[in-house]
Amino acid sequence: MASSKATVDKPFLVSTLILVVAGFFIFSSASLGLLARSGADFSSVTFSQTVLGLFLGSLAMLAASRLDFKLWKKYAFYFLCLAVVLNILVLIPHIGFEHGGARRWIVIAGVSFQTSEVLKLAFVIYFAAWAAGAKTKMATLKQGFVPLLVLFAVTGALLLKQPDTDTYLMIVFAGLAMYVVAGGKWRYVSMLIIAGLLGIAVLAVTRPYVRSRIETYMHPESNAQSSSYQAQQSLIAIGSGGMFGRGYGQSVQKFNFLPEPIGDSIFAVEAEEFGFAGAAALIILFVIFSTRGLKIASRVTDPFGRLTVVGLVIMITTQAFVNIGAMLGVLPLSGITLPFVSHGGTSLFITLVEVGIVLSISKSQKLR
Repeated sequence: MASSKATVDKPFLVSTLILVVAGFFIFSSASLGLLARSGADFSSVTFSQTVLGLFLGSLAMLAASRLDFKLWKKYAFYFLCLAVVLNILVLIPHIGFEHGGARRWIVIAGVSFQTSEVLKLAFVIYFAAWAAGAKTKMATLKQGFVPLLVLFAVTGALLLKQPDTDTYLMIVFAGLAMYVVAGGKWRYVSMLIIAGLLGIAVLAVTRPYVRSRIETYMHPESNAQSSSYQAQQSLIAIGSGGMFGRGYGQSVQKFNFLPEPIGDSIFAVEAEEFGFAGAAALIILFVIFSTRGLKIASRVTDPFGRLTVVGLVIMITTQAFVNIGAMLGVLPLSGITLPFVSHGGTSLFITLVEVGIVLSISKSQKLR
């Protein structure tokens, strides 16, 4: 059993701290590419990342790690309601902020706040609380799978309206992983996967940007100056890094070539500057983060704690590997960012809160 003076899981904490520090230096280098772009607000970007994301996020992680994780279960429903309200407000004109054809932000005191990040966390917390209470009923259709479908429908209605298809897919991945761990049946998961594939087909027909991403993935050599431009430039950046890279700060592609050098293309910048060795090291860090997180889940006896860890770890690492896979050309471009590394003060803040929750739960794990 855990000792009376329970401490957080140190390997998980160390892997997180290394990712945060490495992410800060990678972001600092990639953000220099903004200086060559007209209209880019370098000071605003760095302020959001360092103050809201890194500094306040670190404080929030510390606070969450010290908080009794069972309090999240107690207030899970109210937290979900708050997240739903925020994601409704973002759709209202003059309240929500639109950028790049998407309405995903609320501006508070001059700082933009992405509401979908709160919804991701609220989904995991609420479904973990529900599944922990359902116990053996999770294997049934009515009291196990249907509630999950209802949650998917609510979050999907909000996120696809923004639109934020990428975040919704992360929620689906995390939800299915939690459902299986909670004792759900694989046949229901298979049915949902088939329905999901049909849904993607519908989105490809009804949403041009989804169809464009699929076509770019299937034929990356076509439209090199339009829809395939980002994929081509990312591969050029990664390939030019060689084994050990051009050196820190020496990326060429971040200047006027990569469309989002501090966003979803930041892995390409990292690979160009640190080469295959640096890219592999970053991937290994995420593997360590995920395997240690899932090991914590396997040792936690509390059902809510175990499912929360599974959901949060799967959500973070799936996002990381989807981003990296897209930059390497093995997955379609998604627009999803790299956790701990890409620009996004809200994203970094919420991710660090999620890590803090996992650390809090890790105090209750059984030592083997």
